[in-house]
Amino acid sequence: MLLIFCMFILVQCSYQFPKSPVKYLVSYYDTYTGDFITQEKYKEHLKNNKTFWCTGEFIGDCDPNEFRRIDGTCNNLKYPTRGSSHTPPYRVLPAEFDKEFDPRLAKDGQQLSLVRPIRTTLLQEGRVPDQQFTQLLSYTLVSMSADVIAIFDTVNYVLWKPYCCTPKGKADRECAPNVIPEDDPVHQFSNVRCQNMTRPRTFQSTGCVKNDTAPLRIISSTPSYDLSHIYGNFLPKTNTKARLFEGGLLKFEVENGKIWPPSVTGPVNMCLLNQKPRETRCHAAPEDGGNGILGSNLFLIWLWRHHNLIAAQLERLNPCWDDDKLFFTARDINIAYMMQIYLYEMLAELMGHDNLIRDGVLSESIGFRDIYNQELYPQISLEYPFILRWVHLLQEAKVKMYDPEGYHLKDVKMVNLTLRTGYLVDNLEYITQGAFRQAGGKIDYVIDPDIGEVALGPHQRVLDVTTNDLAKNRHNGFAPYIKYKHLCSGKKYTKFEELLDSIDPERVELLAEVYRHLEDIDLMAGMWVERPLPGGVVPPTFYCLMVDQLLRTIISDRHWYERPNRPNAFTIEQLLEIRKATIARFLCDVGDTVTEIQPRAFLRANSKNKIVSCDVIPKMNFGVWKDSTCDMKR
Repeated sequence: MLLIFCMFILVQCSYQFPKSPVKYLVSYYDTYTGDFITQEKYKEHLKNNKTFWCTGEFIGDCDPNEFRRIDGTCNNLKYPTRGSSHTPPYRVLPAEFDKEFDPRLAKDGQQLSLVRPIRTTLLQEGRVPDQQFTQLLSYTLVSMSADVIAIFDTVNYVLWKPYCCTPKGKADRECAPNVIPEDDPVHQFSNVRCQNMTRPRTFQSTGCVKNDTAPLRIISSTPSYDLSHIYGNFLPKTNTKARLFEGGLLKFEVENGKIWPPSVTGPVNMCLLNQKPRETRCHAAPEDGGNGILGSNLFLIWLWRHHNLIAAQLERLNPCWDDDKLFFTARDINIAYMMQIYLYEMLAELMGHDNLIRDGVLSESIGFRDIYNQELYPQISLEYPFILRWVHLLQEAKVKMYDPEGYHLKDVKMVNLTLRTGYLVDNLEYITQGAFRQAGGKIDYVIDPDIGEVALGPHQRVLDVTTNDLAKNRHNGFAPYIKYKHLCSGKKYTKFEELLDSIDPERVELLAEVYRHLEDIDLMAGMWVERPLPGGVVPPTFYCLMVDQLLRTIISDRHWYERPNRPNAFTIEQLLEIRKATIARFLCDVGDTVTEIQPRAFLRANSKNKIVSCDVIPKMNFGVWKDSTCDMKR
């Protein structure tokens, strides 16, 4: 889904920071093993055009006291290359494949049922507005996932291999199209009988590892939450594209009275749907990314502005700080601010505040906590990016635009805004107003028709993103749903009726209709039909696998913002200011025309959550970052 990362393959890192004659010692390492390799081995990968996937560049030595690196290296001093881009994921449960790593067979040895009929049986299409959450929730979830999940699957079948439904696709091992049966509830009235798709791009398929091991999908983001979709994850070229190298600022432009990230200067850009000549804006950083789906695009703009807002405040307080200290401190605050929102506001609403306290994801104290474990390096589970696709169920694909007074202006299809950054120039303020005024999609068994049929808009004629989700379940080799249920609950399941402990009777009946045996049920299908867990609105299995990943993320991150003894740690006064972070305050600070908003902006405005002036929404006091030594030096 994340088209924003398809230009990553063009990046070739230089070895020299700008405005400096110093050249840094560069070593190369194998991305799969994390081991350092020789120049000769690197040249071999270069000759075979595999350096982007199979190798990484390690600059200098780790300094235990340095800020978090842009590329994620040195997060773990014992495993210094782990935590960087292309760090291999781990599996929560062992892989299950058929021969030659094709999708597993059913319990009876036959092929599993087609994925499209399973989806159309378990999930219907329609639009049902949620009475609790706003559209802002799905935008923020997209941004959160984009931070740690950069994959090339969609790019692969849309741009590189659009032919998988043709005879040519039958000879291409990477092709994995989904069959649409003749009695399909939608396409029985069309001539479409196939949906284009490819297998996940893995360390094995790219030649980094021999094809005799279970495929592991390549993820190009850093596995820690570090806003790498904003700052980039490669050194040092990302810095030259993003940083202004003055006052700790990111480069920026002003157009139509709004502040934007820098734009592409050459003829090649990712904004393929810009309606020229009127729409020309396209972001140039990081790695020409951020121009993809609407949620990630909005947050790139907002977080870009937020960094510069923070940097300007720090420079005003501390005129003796140089550009590096201003930049990295502002970045550190920006990351912490968003993590506070992600965990303590958004996920607390979705997964249940008390649940997350009980399971250790959230801290009971407003002070420091330190659960770091150096033996656990930063890593994403293979299941994590997959289960996040459950969120497609709550996406509302119609964008409603409002003016600052709350009057509805017009609607536009979200799927038609992918790779169309130029549209935002004249409409950003109305989309921003709609983000916290519009209802999100209801969390139920109904998906938006655009998500179910044309999820990429003009980029592909037919795309049921939820059918793709189910197919990717199999191509990633995930174990059956009931094995994850057993892992999470400790209970063994032997017959369909036993699923009634977490699934309503009519949904169990539908599962039995599309799966011949209990062990055939796909992980995603099981999560689709589970009842929400007590205290939250997400399925119990989704919650279980999310908690597994979030705990690992917190425990393995040497730079986690709540730690008291990390490099350049916050003081207790600074941490308490970070605790004030809310998505409402964030939009008051960086959202165009946002002067009023409800305090709990992930939730719809009502009598208990009234829209109020931004003046009464608590804000951070940057005075706690004042460096008294600046006055002495001055």
